[in-house]
Amino acid sequence: MDRIKISRVEDVQIIRRGVPVTGALHLTPHHLIFSHTPSPSISSREQPLPSAETAAVPRPRELWITYPIIGHCTFRPTPPSSFLSSSIRLRCRDFTFVTFHFSSDQEARDVYESIKALTCRLGRIEKVYAFTYRPLRPEKDVNGWIIYDAEKEWKRLGVGESEGKGWRISRINIDYKFSPTYPALLPVPSVISDNVINYAGKYRSRARIPVLTYLHPLNNCTISRSSQPLAGFRGNRSIQDERLVAAIFASSQPKKHIKDVTRSGGSTPGSERSHSDLALSMEASGVGMGVVEDIASVESSSELPGTETVVYGAQQHNLIVDARPTVNAFAMQAVGLGSENMENYKFATKDYLGIDNIHVMRDSLAKVIDAIKDSDITPLPPNQELLAKSGWLKHISGLLVGADRIARQIGLQHSHVLIHCSDGWDRTSQLSALSQICLDPYYRTLEGFIVLVEKDWLSFGHMFRHRSGHLSSEKWFVTQSEGLVGPTVGGNNPFVNASGGGNPLENALLSAKGFFNKDNGSRESMVDSDGEMISHNESQKSAGVPPATGEREITKVKDTSPVFHQFLDATYQLLYQHPTRFEFNERFLRRLFYHLYSCQYGTFLYNSEKERLESGVKDKTRSVWDYFVSRREQFLNDRYDGGAIDERKRGRERLLFPRPDEVRWWSELFGRTDEEMNGRGTTLGNRHSDGIATGLEISGTATGAGTPRTFIDGGLGGATGLAAGIAGLGLSVKGRSPSASRRAMEVEMQ
Repeated sequence: MDRIKISRVEDVQIIRRGVPVTGALHLTPHHLIFSHTPSPSISSREQPLPSAETAAVPRPRELWITYPIIGHCTFRPTPPSSFLSSSIRLRCRDFTFVTFHFSSDQEARDVYESIKALTCRLGRIEKVYAFTYRPLRPEKDVNGWIIYDAEKEWKRLGVGESEGKGWRISRINIDYKFSPTYPALLPVPSVISDNVINYAGKYRSRARIPVLTYLHPLNNCTISRSSQPLAGFRGNRSIQDERLVAAIFASSQPKKHIKDVTRSGGSTPGSERSHSDLALSMEASGVGMGVVEDIASVESSSELPGTETVVYGAQQHNLIVDARPTVNAFAMQAVGLGSENMENYKFATKDYLGIDNIHVMRDSLAKVIDAIKDSDITPLPPNQELLAKSGWLKHISGLLVGADRIARQIGLQHSHVLIHCSDGWDRTSQLSALSQICLDPYYRTLEGFIVLVEKDWLSFGHMFRHRSGHLSSEKWFVTQSEGLVGPTVGGNNPFVNASGGGNPLENALLSAKGFFNKDNGSRESMVDSDGEMISHNESQKSAGVPPATGEREITKVKDTSPVFHQFLDATYQLLYQHPTRFEFNERFLRRLFYHLYSCQYGTFLYNSEKERLESGVKDKTRSVWDYFVSRREQFLNDRYDGGAIDERKRGRERLLFPRPDEVRWWSELFGRTDEEMNGRGTTLGNRHSDGIATGLEISGTATGAGTPRTFIDGGLGGATGLAAGIAGLGLSVKGRSPSASRRAMEVEMQ
């Protein structure tokens, strides 16, 4: 209570959608509450005609605003001699925009300071509302924490049921020491031992190795996910990682495994090595003999008497999906990261989807907010020109294009897909979850969707605390008259670009130049997910390491991004396009979005399964699923067809596919009418392909690091500039001149 300078203010005027209303403003430890009793005339205009009993005494109305959901606050003081009233303008992250006018400047100042202290000066996530919230019945009787059981879900998918499925549950991460941001239970191929997994983890960013996330029940094809490999400019490789990916792609036909991943219908020079040669080379690189024995056992188990070696993948079109633009993925090689060299993964093809990073998405949402930011003071519709320039629909469409590609690969091509981006917890989660919604009717039910969010978002380590900015930032609070109309793009908006939201090509080059700057004696060159430049300490926190006890937590604006928001938006598009195939309705998605930021429940407060376990959040807070399960009837879709599958009947197939060129504004989420946001049938048309599928990479001419690979041109813009920029770093492959390296890079990027 010491943060609250004033708890109640009378005669406060609120303006929302251009309509002024006078009432009382209450400040509680966790909510800002505006209450007023409408006059009969207002009540009759805004509500259905009341009965005779209620017409005499209109019911009081209240607007509750939880402090963490405040995205921007502007205080405009006025001098005593002025005839204007002091005001506080709030923009909430659920797109509620209101302005409060006060008759007393001191009261307005006290309210502003109280809101600021209760929003961004808490210091610890344990001080948010979730840790004091106590629900009433029937919500009190629900335990949403037990809805998702990892072993139960893997069993439903067929993992570990029989050897015929080819999968087992590894407990190598049961104490979260192997990979702190990964779940405790990791589904991996049965032929891969924990010893191989241990060494494969050294080749993937944050040890987020390729593991199963979905097993198709009919064709046993899989979706697996990981982080980017530590390839670098030198083309580093890992035999264990290659074996792991090969085993995943061979899992649907367990009797056919790869005998030698370097062969593809014939051997490449130097590819045929004996086990003793392999053992010597691996031992020299620090790999134990146990790994060699494991690999030998995999090879021996794949040999079928009387048959020649079968290279799995020649019969299927297995796919490695790199969600990033090709430019970004290639630039990451400058800092020791990058993407797979397909010469070492000849059993697959690689697609670059061209989905932009968290900074671009934050900037895009900021432009959307700019288009609707005046909805508190005016009833006018949004600025359609600014909405179009935001690129938001294009980004949503890009996600649907990627999900469609993956779903078709699994469901129609009967092939396997491995998905990754940078660290594998943003775009990877989006694509993985959306494609599973397309493939599996279970995930289109209310319970199934909850399980999907728990599995692919919470368990696999999406950084909800960082991306959502639950502890807010003082940068989002502005005093002085320049805040009257609020910030534009580039200001202090919570979703505006910060430290890296400009040109992604330029950011990638800056990252690489920072890494190779000899004058940079500090460790400022470490790269976070999506290529963001951060310090070593920030990198540790981003990796899921909680702050030390007593250390004050703050929100870094550059870490925030509407990643989960985009997933919900893309799910809304699927629901709108296939209205009879989902058990839940649009309101379910909208309320889930609200509770992403409300901090009323503990579900979205932490970054990883490990953090949630160590914090004891399940014992100290309630699950967000309590809210939905206890009000289940409110979130059911009246048009749901029951989920019955009939492949011979149109609209009843197991698979559903998105129509990316028909994406539209989720008007209900933005608090607007459909006509205001979408006008007369606003869709993307054919623009969804812009920036998508920026490259298709196959094994071909590549023979080593720095040499050109075969790319199918995806219409890359700025690739020549990237090549020249990286060449300008002074890096050159041994035996090559800078000009030759530049030409090679241009071929690589084109």
